[in-house]
Amino acid sequence: MTRLTPLTKLRVPLGGQEIELQQVDYEAGGMSLLRTRIRERSRFTIFDIDPATARAWGEALVAWAQTQEPS
Repeated sequence: MTRLTPLTKLRVPLGGQEIELQQVDYEAGGMSLLRTRIRERSRFTIFDIDPATARAWGEALVAWAQTQEPS
């Protein structure tokens, strides 16, 4: 059995998409994964990523956001 732990849920103000992040732990063990679930009306995109990819993606998102902040 797979255990899903909710982490956060976001709503994109312009497109209305819902982004949900969950930690995925498998009964057999191994590393935890980060599940990203994007809902756009009735369509879902779901993918699981490892910690190193999550870190790199997060850093890229923060770096971009910092360039968008007013000076």
